[in-house]
Amino acid sequence: MSDFLLEIGLEEVPARMIAGAEAELGRRVKELLTRERLLAAEAKVTTYSTPRRLAVLVEGVLAAQADAEEQLTGPSWKVAFKDGAATAAAEAFAKKAGVPVSALEKVTTAKGEYAGATVKRQGVSATQLLAGELPKEVLGLYWAKNMYWRAGKPERFVRPVRWVVAMLDAAVVPLEIAGIAAGNASRGHRVLHGGAPVSLASARSYQEALRTAKVIVDVAERRHSIRKALDKATRTVVGARWREDEPLVETVVHLTEWPSVILGDFDREYLTLPEEVLVTVMRDHQKYFAVEDAHSKLAPHFLAVLNTEADADGEAIIRHGNQKVLVARFKDARFFWDFDQKTPLTERVESLKQVTFQKQLGSYHWKTEQNLGVTRALAAAVKNAGLAFDETALLKAVELAKTDLTTELVKEFTELQGIVGGLYARAQHLGERVALAIYEQYTPASTEDNIPVSVEGQLLGLADRIQTIVAMFGIGNAPTGSKDPFALRRAANAIVKILAESELPLTLDSVLDGSGADGANKEQVAAFLRERLHFYLKDMRSFPYDVVNAVLAAGANDVRDAIARAEALTAARKSADFEAISAAFKRIKNILRQAGEKGFAVGEAQGGKLTPEAQQLADAAAALAPKVAALREKRAYGEALAEIATLRPVVDAFFDKVMVLDPDPQVRGAHLSLIDGVLRSFSGIADFSEIVTA
Repeated sequence: MSDFLLEIGLEEVPARMIAGAEAELGRRVKELLTRERLLAAEAKVTTYSTPRRLAVLVEGVLAAQADAEEQLTGPSWKVAFKDGAATAAAEAFAKKAGVPVSALEKVTTAKGEYAGATVKRQGVSATQLLAGELPKEVLGLYWAKNMYWRAGKPERFVRPVRWVVAMLDAAVVPLEIAGIAAGNASRGHRVLHGGAPVSLASARSYQEALRTAKVIVDVAERRHSIRKALDKATRTVVGARWREDEPLVETVVHLTEWPSVILGDFDREYLTLPEEVLVTVMRDHQKYFAVEDAHSKLAPHFLAVLNTEADADGEAIIRHGNQKVLVARFKDARFFWDFDQKTPLTERVESLKQVTFQKQLGSYHWKTEQNLGVTRALAAAVKNAGLAFDETALLKAVELAKTDLTTELVKEFTELQGIVGGLYARAQHLGERVALAIYEQYTPASTEDNIPVSVEGQLLGLADRIQTIVAMFGIGNAPTGSKDPFALRRAANAIVKILAESELPLTLDSVLDGSGADGANKEQVAAFLRERLHFYLKDMRSFPYDVVNAVLAAGANDVRDAIARAEALTAARKSADFEAISAAFKRIKNILRQAGEKGFAVGEAQGGKLTPEAQQLADAAAALAPKVAALREKRAYGEALAEIATLRPVVDAFFDKVMVLDPDPQVRGAHLSLIDGVLRSFSGIADFSEIVTA
């Protein structure tokens, strides 16, 4: 067995695109080797990446495919041979198969008798297969944005390909990608190694050879190195710690090849600005980590991750340059903050008429008016259910929610939209509930974020998002495939998450009703929200796919109720009795479907037409149904499912002894009526037929 190395050298790739491409390249290489029968059972696939390269190392590649026999099927035997003599069809098939006509044999299949040939295929070498197939896999990588860079050439890639390494042990695999012939020379760090070639003695020497050239190709190793360096630099400040920021860590990991960290300072006077502003400037504009003191308050320091190393003099110069840039940004932020205070948020509402929300729909002033209408409808539903909140503060927050779009601070730091509005509302003494609702309006921004803590913030967030979704669907801007330019899936995910994790007495239908949607538009949005609920349960809450399907088939409106049913069903399915009941319900559903296809009528389960086993099932179901209904009403779903599982003995006896589709129409109708009633009575928690059983 051999080791195979592939490295694609590139101009610097945007950090956000690297992790996905690294994983996809590893998957494509592994699938290719598996498909071509070149991957040993004990093979190990390792991926690497830096801003300038994607690489895959496969340990355990076979030298060549094993020889294989293949059974080919040609024309029917009657067509291939007439009166025992081979026809032109037989000769053509034999020629194609590469065997003499005398080697053809009769093959019997379900469709009849055919001419067949057993062909021995000689295994192809790994070198030949990789050279032929791998370039297509590399150029097939998905990129959110890619480019042409060779005039008149068809290939597109995220950045120009500059070098290719392809080695099977110490031998170069003779392939070509985007006009670049593969070799055994990688490239070192652009500055610390001058970008000079790094010759590789073998595929397995890759990682250590690049390390000598000041490149850490292992992403996990770079991540660990950065975290250690952040810790070390922060320890020079007594009582300080760097503010944990996992997304920023991932960003700098993919921005560096040989990372180091420096600690910088700024004047304490800037700490009078809100932390949100300072951290945004550091994080989003400069990729700096914030530093906090022992009380979790922002300290006048920052940490910069460099893609180089320097001596003491070099570090001092770099530190000074970073401090100078950061202070300039802080000065801008302070100027904008002070300037914006001259025009209160309450005087900015009219200015929203000049800010476009969507060209087909209107301005943010129009958007605000629409949001107010939706909010009033949702607020009425919540009030009627008895949940307390400050309606006056809520409506004021909705009215002012978008006004920070007219501020200079948001124009300069767009990431602070909403946050600035909340901070300004607090600074302008508009009320804490108003300020908090505005501040929280865009949370959760992702499925990992927390939902707004205030009811007012939750309602504002729901109203804003559902209005956007309905309006965009109304003008034909629903998401399609992977395209979602208006982030409507993210908005719908947030709606589901807020309903799932809050105490709001609202359902998906009541939120949609509050939006004023109607007709086909309402149906489309309703289906879209149900799809997002499916995503939330399966991908975010990690319920098994069949549990999710079963639960949502029985009701996909009340989000928290769906979660409770999914939790109960996940626990109950471990029971052998419940698994048997699920299989029985699937059988019932199939029988009813078959009966419908054959035009059999569902009759009455009366008139002495039931066998003893059928009557026993009818009696047991009739006795159990009220208990299950009462438990469902209390949302005691675990207990309800346990009760349903007790039907197993009578259900098993029924299917063992009873012919459901009896030739007698009256008996058959009675049986169908019975099982239809059982299915309806006990499928309110979930459609058990969706559960996958052994």
